[in-house]
Amino acid sequence: MTVFQHLDFDAHETVVFAHDEPSGLNAIIAIHSSALGPAAGGCRVWTYPTEGAALADALRLSRGMTFKNAAAGLDLGGGKAVIMLAEGQKKTPELMRAFGRAVERLNGAYTTAEDVGVTPADMAEVRSQTRHVAGLATGAHASGDPSPVTATGVFQSIRTGVREVTGREDLAGLHVAVQGLGHVGTALCDRLAAAGAQLTVADIAPARCDEARARYGATVVAPDRIHATDCDVFAPCALGGVLSEDTIPELRARLVAGAANNQLARDDLDTVLAARGITYLPDFVVNAGGIMNVAAEIAGVDDPNWVKGKLDGLQERVTEILRRAKTSGKTPQAVAVEMVRERLAAAGERSVASEPAPAT
Repeated sequence: MTVFQHLDFDAHETVVFAHDEPSGLNAIIAIHSSALGPAAGGCRVWTYPTEGAALADALRLSRGMTFKNAAAGLDLGGGKAVIMLAEGQKKTPELMRAFGRAVERLNGAYTTAEDVGVTPADMAEVRSQTRHVAGLATGAHASGDPSPVTATGVFQSIRTGVREVTGREDLAGLHVAVQGLGHVGTALCDRLAAAGAQLTVADIAPARCDEARARYGATVVAPDRIHATDCDVFAPCALGGVLSEDTIPELRARLVAGAANNQLARDDLDTVLAARGITYLPDFVVNAGGIMNVAAEIAGVDDPNWVKGKLDGLQERVTEILRRAKTSGKTPQAVAVEMVRERLAAAGERSVASEPAPAT
């Protein structure tokens, strides 16, 4: 398995493979960029089919965090960690503490937090080994589970997208298909149902689907077919890669906006969506609420209005992206990437300008 020649390697600054035999830890920590500040991003615990699949996930997710943090206006770089569970292996406190020691060895270059398969209780175990962790349930500046804030940002982005694409000012009667009923997906459904939206849902866990049916009156469909639902909005909130050459021709929504990372199976598929008249809101913009919440904890900010202000700014960016895309003829994804690259370039210029003059 190579790293530098990997298809998803994109000038990543650091890629660390961490192993701890007593706990069974096998993890990859990837730092894509520190141009805007120390890297921050969640830790994902998953049973991957191969080490190569885990590496690809770490590389793609860390790059996505660079874009997400930049688009959110945060002074944080992009990083991500994945913990590989063997088939049948269980997550344990010992494993999370071993991961914490791996984070500590990076000396603050990366701050971790929750992602798929991780809870605030897991982060407490990590915290016992390193201070470079956020998303804690208790302690000074603790922000807790970032999922509700992520869901709020996605909900607001759907509302903004619907307004810009259809002219509608409310979501009452709007049909939204939500893929994935984890912490974020369920919290998003709560907000959509409260706004009067009609829900179709899917999840690999039947119990979650039963709960959504009882709680929201949702229609339940198979996880591998929800993308084809005849709806107004498709909200991917599970794992990445759902928008592919196979699924895009079957989409029947006008707007795609969800919490999942790396929704595009290939970077250029935003143009395929646009050709079908489907507006895709870039995932790294839409799902930034959680990292905003985490950023407040990292910075030691206790004012709840700080996160609210960041979420308000997120909607201003979504509006700007959609309007610039309309006037320029570019896709929203292309416009958002341009905006991120502009900020990263400006940060690089400031960094060079602040370097001491070479000795003569």
